[in-house]
Parts: sequence; C-alpha cells; structure tokens
Amino acid sequence: MLLISCPWCGDRDEVEFGYGGQAHVPYPPDPEALSDAEWAEYVFMRDNPKGEFAERWVHAAGCRRWFNVIRNTVTNDFVAVYRSGELKSVLA
Repeated sequence: MLLISCPWCGDRDEVEFGYGGQAHVPYPPDPEALSDAEWAEYVFMRDNPKGEFAERWVHAAGCRRWFNVIRNTVTNDFVAVYRSGELKSVLA
C-alpha cells in the first residue's frame, strides 16, 4: 500500500487520489494564436524524466483539492508535497 500525504488531510491510501499530470505547465497567453501543431504540443507533450518530477494530484475521495508533489519516477517515493499555488520545490 502506498500512502500519499494530502496537504489538508494528512496521510491517506493511494486509492483515494487521482493523478493529474505534470505540474507547472503554463497556459498559453494567447491560445487562439497557436497553430494546430503548437496547440497539440501544449496539450499532449509532457516531460517523462527518470528521477524527480513535479506532478499534480487530486484527493478525489477526500477533500477533493488539488496539490503538487515531487515524486521520484524510479523509486515511486514522494519527495515533497505542497499546495497548488505555492512555489515549487527545487528539484535535485
């Protein structure tokens, strides 16, 4: 069983959470000006690193709030958890 620490509710079982993809992806300032290829790049192309990675998660079966984590994609360890809107942690 994997425990995930919700910033509001504390440690909970992983089945209560949903993965939301890469964190800190800025929305395009003028999306209507993007070509189809540029829009596809924004929507579909994400980093896929081996090691520490900033991700978005939602506590779907709890407080239903979104938050960010730094997770090691090799070991599946959660290195840091922080609320959305807070400055992201420095990746090693």
